[in-house]
Amino acid sequence: MKKMTFALMLIGVCISATLSQAMAAQQWPDEIIFGVIPVASSREMSDSFGDLTNYLQQQLGIKVKLQVAGDYTAVITGMQHKRVDVAYLGPKSYCEAAKRAGAEAVAVEVGQDGTPGYYGFIITKAGSGLKDVNALKGKTWAFTDPQSTSGTLVPTIYFNEINIDPQDYFSKVIYSGSHEASILAVKSGKVAAASTNNLDYARGLGKRWQESDFNIIWKSDLIPGSPIAVRKDLPSSLKMAIKGAFISYSNKDGLEKLKIAGYIPGDDSMYNGVRELIVMKNELKKKAKVAKQ
Repeated sequence: MKKMTFALMLIGVCISATLSQAMAAQQWPDEIIFGVIPVASSREMSDSFGDLTNYLQQQLGIKVKLQVAGDYTAVITGMQHKRVDVAYLGPKSYCEAAKRAGAEAVAVEVGQDGTPGYYGFIITKAGSGLKDVNALKGKTWAFTDPQSTSGTLVPTIYFNEINIDPQDYFSKVIYSGSHEASILAVKSGKVAAASTNNLDYARGLGKRWQESDFNIIWKSDLIPGSPIAVRKDLPSSLKMAIKGAFISYSNKDGLEKLKIAGYIPGDDSMYNGVRELIVMKNELKKKAKVAKQ
């Protein structure tokens, strides 16, 4: 009987320890960092995401600190080293973050027209006479960030489809660092053309530029909407709460600043098509390297 009693006590201790560990695993931090890729200046990003950040803080009941990264890779690295907990990413940078940092897509932004995605643009300055891609030969060109989907990945694949090597076709190729910087570079005449997208183009309308400033000479097929991702090692209850907070966000002024209609549930499989484009781009890079040897 004593042996049985001791055994039961031992089992009870083990169960208690297991429950304590499970509860500790679900304990929420006092603060989470919301990292966002720099599609515009730090000031513009802080303004666009400010109301959303305040809403997240109210809904979650913990402090949420907005952090505008210096470049796309900084958000990925931040997640990898547990310095970023939640992130606004582009489709390509999300794929990289999922691979390198265990990022999990929980929500996806929806365009103001209800489309769960966005479109890549190629723009030129109004009055430049540059009305199609053929007119860009020998001109200056701006991609955004190497990790950008609409600013680099999608136009690179498009150029390959029409047998254009940007390094040979353009007189100069630069990486501007953000969509806002690319658009302003075209407006000022620093570059003749640049790749961007309809959402970031719309975010600056009436503030930094007008529709009359540009020609839109190419529009891509639909790109999956930019995701909100969480670190996979966050408590599952917190991840679910973050997902719910984004999906329930409906502040009219805040959504207008973001130029979106809101968020819908997201998952990793939505970006498999983007992964295929990444593989294609890497193959192009290998072929180019071999050709130069």
